[in-house]
Amino acid sequence: MVVRAKIREIFMPALSSTMTEGKIVSWTAAEGDRVSKGDAVVVVESDKADMDVETFYDGIVAVVLVPAGESAPVGAPIALLAESDEDVALALAQAQALSSGQPQQASPPSDAAAPPAPLPPAEAPVAAPAPVSAGTKGIATPQAKKLAKQHRVDLAKVTGTGQFGRITPADVEAAAGIQPKTKVACTPAAAAPVAAPSVKAVPQAAVLPPVPGATVVPFTAMQAAVSKNMVESLSVPTFRVGYPILTDKLDALYEKVKPKGVTMTVLLAKAAAMALAQYPVVYASCRDGSSFTYNSSINIAVAVAIDGGLITPVLEQADKLDIYLLSQKWKELVKKARAKQLQPNEYNSGTFTLSNLGMFGVDRFDAILPPGQGAIMAVGASKPTVVADKDGFFSVKNKMLVNVTADHRIVYGADLAAFLQTFAKIIEDPESLTL
Repeated sequence: MVVRAKIREIFMPALSSTMTEGKIVSWTAAEGDRVSKGDAVVVVESDKADMDVETFYDGIVAVVLVPAGESAPVGAPIALLAESDEDVALALAQAQALSSGQPQQASPPSDAAAPPAPLPPAEAPVAAPAPVSAGTKGIATPQAKKLAKQHRVDLAKVTGTGQFGRITPADVEAAAGIQPKTKVACTPAAAAPVAAPSVKAVPQAAVLPPVPGATVVPFTAMQAAVSKNMVESLSVPTFRVGYPILTDKLDALYEKVKPKGVTMTVLLAKAAAMALAQYPVVYASCRDGSSFTYNSSINIAVAVAIDGGLITPVLEQADKLDIYLLSQKWKELVKKARAKQLQPNEYNSGTFTLSNLGMFGVDRFDAILPPGQGAIMAVGASKPTVVADKDGFFSVKNKMLVNVTADHRIVYGADLAAFLQTFAKIIEDPESLTL
């Protein structure tokens, strides 16, 4: 005999690996609307994009707990779904209990002691069969679905231990035979890594009284994510190498392919990818501080400024695509980035980053290394410069300055110098870019 829950919660999902909270952009389903499993009910602003969130159940949107414009942490209930019209009143009562704050504090212990128990005590007999293995396929968190796809785990055979039988990432890892990571207690500060205090110290130092007459504007979700990543990068030992490159032939090639929709950004990304193919260590990554990983794909992330933040759409396998296919892909990515509709794999799969401020006339700058990558290239503007050839004759040629910031744990000076020499040869003789 299967007892079905009459009231179910719609949770704030984790839409990316770095997302800790989400902001409700809009509700596509209003209170009282009947929805079916798979229907988009709400648009959530994550740290990188706006995404539709689907419901896992059929029912009636009884109560919206988090209205449009407000935020909630990942995993928190944002709405209640009633099974029938008769259950709407029950959902309203549960919403009032949730608003008091007390049941939310009591929920984790009850889940730990008996996973089937829901928030209101009166609902315990109804939602008792939380770990249900049959019929739970698809009733999983977005992160659990992603892990299941990566590890080829059949969700239909996984027993969900979350509320109402929901499959969690831990359930998928257990089914795949992955040992759970041991959690470090928060209390022993002395056992924390050296980087942890420095990461926390920066936000604490920023809490200062506002200047009289100033306006305090809180970070958007995207700005908060950028801030977090930039602070995290301070724990990585980096070094920088600059290199001057003549661009007359590249400029001529650009004028030739520009009518076909090819941008300078794509030419630079293609040149970087071709050079990286000869130096795998430059697009390797160090994530645990004790080893590094050679990445199988050259995925060029390109920094793009958008309204209210910064995002890095990724040109995947840029070394294997010609400049025309790359240009088509790049236009699609930029359009989606401006509309905040990029999927996670379209902005978090980069193995090397390119930042081009040359289009704004900036002649040189240093870029901050993104967490989890080995290097980032900062490209300045190409400007007429007096240069001398090997015979001592002077002439005016276009020259740009390129600075690369790299993780010194895995990339050494000689590696970066060799990579930049190869990159410069491709730029100065760019015919290979059109092959």
